[in-house]
Amino acid sequence: MSTRATLHTLVDELPDLELRAARRFLEYLRRHGADTLRSVLDAAPPDDEPVTADDLAAIREGLEDTARGEVVSHEEAIRLLREAG
Repeated sequence: MSTRATLHTLVDELPDLELRAARRFLEYLRRHGADTLRSVLDAAPPDDEPVTADDLAAIREGLEDTARGEVVSHEEAIRLLREAG
């Protein structure tokens, strides 16, 4: 049996409660498994620029917005961005 066929069999035998996790893992592998750019970015050194007073103010503003529930879901943000063109 080929590896692909074995994987299909394993997926077919998974309990329903594990299907979502299996899907997410397989999607992750599809996106990042052989992604050279991702490998380069992952190996890049961390950002070492200092955090400015303006950065801290923006972070605080975002946290305050979140605490007040003034947030937009990911799906809504995508819709708004698509509408904006």
